[in-house]
Amino acid sequence: MGDCGNEPFALRVLGDSMVPEFREGHIIIIEPDGVVENGSYVFAVYEDESIFRQLLIENGQYFLKPLNDKYPTLEIPGLEAVKGVITQRAGTRRKEHKRYV
Repeated sequence: MGDCGNEPFALRVLGDSMVPEFREGHIIIIEPDGVVENGSYVFAVYEDESIFRQLLIENGQYFLKPLNDKYPTLEIPGLEAVKGVITQRAGTRRKEHKRYV
């Protein structure tokens, strides 16, 4: 993926791992310098793949959790895997627009 720099960037959601909150086709805005905390929606790298999940921090361990239970929760070694925080969602309708901060 390379270095994203510090500027926010947008990606289109692919797949159904984050439904019902994020559906395929939604646009998400990622803030590379966003505040990362337990429960944040994050853009991360796991085994050389870029993924979008919810970050869970439990007892000093870090997990990337999908909202769709059909997918596994993944453990990561630390916050260095997190490349940005999702701050906004946009869809095809105005009611699908939402901020996360």
